[in-house]
Amino acid sequence: MPVEERLGSHDVFGFLRPEQLDVLSDAADVLDYKEGDTVYYHGKRAEHMYVVLKGEVSLRLPGKGGISIPIDEATPGVMFGTCECFDIETYATTAQCTQDSRLMKIEAAVLRHLMDEDLLMGYVMQRRISEIYFKRYLDTMKKLQAIVMNLPIDTE
Repeated sequence: MPVEERLGSHDVFGFLRPEQLDVLSDAADVLDYKEGDTVYYHGKRAEHMYVVLKGEVSLRLPGKGGISIPIDEATPGVMFGTCECFDIETYATTAQCTQDSRLMKIEAAVLRHLMDEDLLMGYVMQRRISEIYFKRYLDTMKKLQAIVMNLPIDTE
């Protein structure tokens, strides 16, 4: 399936006009990664948004001593990476493939330009992406709450 068809079938990009899809598809690549490959590292310059086409990617926070904490799993159809809505310059997590994966890599600057050029489309896209990221945030908070609630309490 060509990149523009993959973009057009995703709920975030499905409302773009054909000429906008063409511009975005020119700024997108489909890449294959092996299990264990790192897509990007926490703290590195955030220049791309990704969509999982096949496989699974673990979004992880670095911890002490080289240990990282899994925050979320991105499965087919899930978007991750930079979010143009929040104007964040570095990646908040490390993304590592837990399976052989095929990802669509989209240049964030091109997406941002399209959003700035067509303010109505930009608003609709920001709203949808914000919903996705906020839901991910709430899910992460629930996971953290479950971990904290199961910690033993020291009564001494």
